[in-house]
Amino acid sequence: MNELDRKIENLSGIGPKRAALFRKMGVDNVGALLEFYPRMYEDWSKCYTVSSAPLDTQCCVKATVVTSVKEHRIRKGMTLYKCTATDGATNMLITIFNNKYAAAKLRAGEEFLFFGKVGGNFNRKEMSSPQIEPVQSAVIRPIYRQTEGLNSNAIEAAVKQAVSLVGDKLTDPLCDDIRREYQLCHRRFAVERIHFPKTSEDVDVAKKRLVFEELLVLQLGMLRLKGRNRELTGANIVTDYSDEFLSKLPFEPTSAQRRAIKEAVADMQGKTPMNRLLQGDVGSGKTAVAAAIMYTCVKNGFQAAMMAPTEILAEQHCASLMKMMQGTKVRVMLLKGSTPAAEKRKINELLKSGEIDIIIGTHALIQNDVEFKNLGLVITDEQHRFGVAQRSALSLKGQNPHIYVMSATPIPRTLGLIMYGDLDISILDELPKGRQKIETYSVNSSYRQRAYAYVKKHLDEGRQGYIVCPMVEEGELDLVAAVKYYETLSKGEFKNYTVGLLHGKMKSAEKDQVMRAFKNGDIQLLVSTTVVEVGVDVPNAVIMVIENADRFGLSQLHQLRGRVGRGEHKSTCILISDAENEDAVRRLKVMCKTDNGFAIADEDLKLRGPGDFFGSRQHGLPELKIANIFTDMAVLKSAQRLAREIIKKDEMLTLPEHLGLRESVDKLFERAEQNSFN
Repeated sequence: MNELDRKIENLSGIGPKRAALFRKMGVDNVGALLEFYPRMYEDWSKCYTVSSAPLDTQCCVKATVVTSVKEHRIRKGMTLYKCTATDGATNMLITIFNNKYAAAKLRAGEEFLFFGKVGGNFNRKEMSSPQIEPVQSAVIRPIYRQTEGLNSNAIEAAVKQAVSLVGDKLTDPLCDDIRREYQLCHRRFAVERIHFPKTSEDVDVAKKRLVFEELLVLQLGMLRLKGRNRELTGANIVTDYSDEFLSKLPFEPTSAQRRAIKEAVADMQGKTPMNRLLQGDVGSGKTAVAAAIMYTCVKNGFQAAMMAPTEILAEQHCASLMKMMQGTKVRVMLLKGSTPAAEKRKINELLKSGEIDIIIGTHALIQNDVEFKNLGLVITDEQHRFGVAQRSALSLKGQNPHIYVMSATPIPRTLGLIMYGDLDISILDELPKGRQKIETYSVNSSYRQRAYAYVKKHLDEGRQGYIVCPMVEEGELDLVAAVKYYETLSKGEFKNYTVGLLHGKMKSAEKDQVMRAFKNGDIQLLVSTTVVEVGVDVPNAVIMVIENADRFGLSQLHQLRGRVGRGEHKSTCILISDAENEDAVRRLKVMCKTDNGFAIADEDLKLRGPGDFFGSRQHGLPELKIANIFTDMAVLKSAQRLAREIIKKDEMLTLPEHLGLRESVDKLFERAEQNSFN
C-alpha cells in the first residue's frame, strides 16, 4: 500500500477518537495530513533579552528564573503562579494562570525560553501565560488550524511522524526541467520545510514550490475539463434567430444583453459544444438572454432544458419564459419533483416525442426516466448550487448539447479564471433602464426601534419586507437567532401584521409554501436566514433589515439586498451592526456606497480572501490547500501559461515527464467530484 494512503489511525498516538477529530478537519490519511499546512509559525529561533523584547508583540525571550514559584489562590477555580526571571540586566515578572504543570517546570537558577507578549513599561516588564520550553527548543514551530479536543501540538506530533514515515519516498510530479525553469525546490524538501522550517527563508522556498504546484495541477485539470468537450456537437445551430426574438420583446435589451446573446449564438454555431458562463448582477436580465438563445436553438429544430435549484425558482423562470414566448409557436413546460406521477409520465412522453420545445425544471430533469428527442441546449441557473456531476448528468441526455450556466453571484475576474477555467465567460455589466437603486444605510442596534417603525410604515402602505438573521437557532449570545426572533416579533412588535419564517432547516415543501405565501402577499413580513439569498421575484417587497450585518460577506449582503428593489417602488436596505473592528466597518461602508456587484465582489475578495468567498465552498470545485488566489495572482498566471504549453504538447498527460502531474490532477478532481453531491 502507498504510504500516503495509510489511514490516520495507523500513526502511533492516534486512536479512534482522535482520528474522528482529524477527519472532521478533512484529514483521513497520511497524504492529507502532509497537505494540512500550518496556518502560521511561532519563531522561537530568534530570542530576545528581556530589555530588547518588543512590547505587546508575540516573541521569544530567553531568561533565567531567579525566584521560586509562588502560588496565589485568588478565588475558587482561579490560582496564579508567579516568579521572576532575568536576562542578567532586566527582570521580568512571569504570571501563569491555573496551570500547575507549567509552573512546576520552572526552577530557580535554570534558563528557559518564554514565548508570549511582553507587557509593562520601561521600569517593569511582565509576561502573562507564556508558553515555556527548555533552551534547546529554539526552533521555528508550526501552528495548525485546530478543533476542540485536538490542539496544534498534537497535530504537530502527528505530522512529524508522517514526514519521517514518507519523507524519503515522496516522488516529485514536477520534472527537473520545470523545477529548473521556475526555480522550484524538490517536493520532498518543500513538504519537510513547510512543516518544520529551520529558517524563515525555508518557509518562503517551500511555499513558493507548493503554491506553484497546486495552481498548475488545478489549471491542468480545468483545461482537461474544457478539452473533454471537444467532440463534435449533435446540435448544429445554423441560423441565428435571436434578433427575431428580441424584436418581439416589450422592452429594449441592453447592449450587454445583446453582446452576451451574440457570444452564445456564435459558440453554438461552432462544431464543438458551447461551454459558457453568463455572469450577471441581480436584475441584469439573464432570463431574457437565456430565452433568446433557447429560441434560436428551438427554431433550429432542437429542444432546450433549463434547470433551477428550487421549485419556486423553476416556476418563476417558466412563467417568465411563457410570457416571452407568447405569439411564437414555442411550447414551454415545467417539471418538478412535486409534479404528480401521471402528469410526469405525460410530460416525459411529450419530451420524448419532441412535442415540448423548452422544459424548465429542478433536479427532476436528471431522473433516469426523463428522455429527450433531440436535446440541443442545457442551461443551469445559479450553477454553484449544483455539483459538476449534476450538471453533466443533464447534458448526457443529448448528443454533446451546448452548455450554458448562469450565476447572479458576481465573481471577480481573477477568481473567475480559477473557478470557471472550463468555461468561457460572458458578463452582463449594465442594468436595464428603470432598475431601482436601493438606498442602503448602516446603523447600530440603538436604531433598531426606528428601523422597525420604518418597516411598519411600508407595510401599512401595502408593501412587504424582509428581516434577515445570520442563524437558525440560538447559539452565540450576540447573534440574533431567526426562530427566536420570529417568535418575539410576531408576538410583540409586529403582532398586528402577518409574519412568516424561512430557514434552511425547513423541508423544501415548507420553504416553497412560505415563499409562495410571501409572493402572493399573504405574508407581509418575512423573517429569514440567508436561504432567501437566491429567491424569487417579489416586486412588492421594498424594505429589508439585515441583523448582525457584519457576520455576512459583502457578496452575500449584496445578494440579499437584491431581493428588494425589483418593482416600481423605491426600496431600502438597513444594515444593523454593533461591530467596531476596522474590516467590518469598511465592508458596511462599501455596501452603502455602491450597488455594483462586481466592484463589491472585488472588495470582498480583498477583505476576506477566496476561501470564504461563497460562505460555503463552491460545489464540485477542488479545494485549495495553500494557494491564495488573490495574493498569488502572479504565480497563477505563470502556472496557467505552463499548463497551456503542457496541454498543447501532451493533452492526455501521457508522456513520462507528465505522469506525476496526471496522477495529481486525477486525485484532485476525483476529490472534488466526490464533494459535488455533498
